Amino acid sequence: MRRLFGSVRARATLGATVVVAVALIAAGAAVLLSLRSNLIGQAGTQAERTARSVATELAVGKAYDQLSLDEDDEPVQVVDEDGRLVAASKDLQRISGTGTDAVTPRPRPNASASGDDGDDDGDGDNHGGDHRGDDDASTLEPGEIDENTTFAGGSATIDGHHADYRFAAVKVDVEGKGELTVHAGAPLSAEQGAVRTAQTALLIGFPLLLGVVAGVTWLVTRRALRPVEGIRREMSAITASEDLARRVPVPDTHDEIARLARTTNETLAALEASVERQRRFVADASHELRSPVASLRTQLEVALAHPELLDLQGAVEDTVRLQDLAADLLLLARLDAGERPGRARFDLGALAHEAAARRTGVTVDAQAVEVAGSRGQLERVLANLLDNARRHARSAVAVSVRRSDGAQGAQAVLTVADDGDGVPEGDRERIFERFVRLDDARSRDDGGAGLGLAIARDVALRHGGTLTVRDAPAGGALFELRLPMAASEGLEPGRS
Repeated sequence: MRRLFGSVRARATLGATVVVAVALIAAGAAVLLSLRSNLIGQAGTQAERTARSVATELAVGKAYDQLSLDEDDEPVQVVDEDGRLVAASKDLQRISGTGTDAVTPRPRPNASASGDDGDDDGDGDNHGGDHRGDDDASTLEPGEIDENTTFAGGSATIDGHHADYRFAAVKVDVEGKGELTVHAGAPLSAEQGAVRTAQTALLIGFPLLLGVVAGVTWLVTRRALRPVEGIRREMSAITASEDLARRVPVPDTHDEIARLARTTNETLAALEASVERQRRFVADASHELRSPVASLRTQLEVALAHPELLDLQGAVEDTVRLQDLAADLLLLARLDAGERPGRARFDLGALAHEAAARRTGVTVDAQAVEVAGSRGQLERVLANLLDNARRHARSAVAVSVRRSDGAQGAQAVLTVADDGDGVPEGDRERIFERFVRLDDARSRDDGGAGLGLAIARDVALRHGGTLTVRDAPAGGALFELRLPMAASEGLEPGRS
């Protein structure tokens, strides 16, 4: 069960079915209530019509035994103001819901069949008059029928048939008889039958409709998720084959699944590029390491066979070169691993003065500008830029440090310019790639391994800055390093 509902398709089908079921139950209940209310209202109207018809007959002076009480086989009662049943349907055997359960009329004593009041000696207190006392609160005039109708539910048994009824009660004032109340009922069998039929239809139709909804949802979601399954299979194949050149299929739609497929392919392309870059890095590093190691081994083997031919200077230079290359590779590996720079705060202008002082032919124009990060890494960036400029300069290298306030906030700007041949515009991004040397003819001893500018660009990016190159005003190349100024809070002066 857990595995079944672990499927998106199963959960979507279940969710849609539950939502439709709730909606159908609510709609069905509303339909049944509305149907029942309408049918009860119709029964009440019918009962009221019958009650008012009998009240009209009473108002015009018809006697109790002349009333139309048995025409529609519906229960009718006429009750006087004392609660005594004075007239009723002929075959009425039992009744409830009208306020009196009497079924046999019991007219007033001394009342004639025609309803005229009197006594044997003609001296009755109400002879020929209204039976209401002086304290009667009735507002009806003789012969007037009350406009208000009271409704109630009940049941009755007529000629052995028991049923539920909707009763309407109407008051009428009759000359010589006082205020009478006519209770008339209309059967609710039509309402009950219609409601039962509707309930049966709903009980049969709802499961069928839910089954259709579940089936359609299952099919639609399967079709909608088919591209996802294709993406999953292709990703599984890519993982098994380790072939990052493969791509997942992109459906011919413009929905979220198509965007997922395109994003997945972009991720695979970036991963492929990263792996390829790593392979080239390992290959280039192995190639670069091979030369000094082979040279050093050759010198040591010659020295072992002929000690008098030992070239100590060359051995030291190869060892230093090997050490520098190993340090560069280690720093690049740390940067690729996502090592975050420190948060020490220091003066970039003072760092420029220190770096220039260790080199000849370098002029410095530096303001005191504080930046935050790794002092050691930024010192390495400045050293790489200065060494690169000195290799290509004819006579002079100029360093400047200043503050720049722009749309991106306060920044520290360090520039290193030389008066050499400059960098062709088409190669200004390529020179920041690893192991790239534009001058393939120059010696490795003079040119290095081609990692200095790549390291400088990576360090600048890790510090939230940029490193670009353009033409210097006096000719040659101008490298511009931009770093965000150090914040005034959360930093501590120091060395990182």
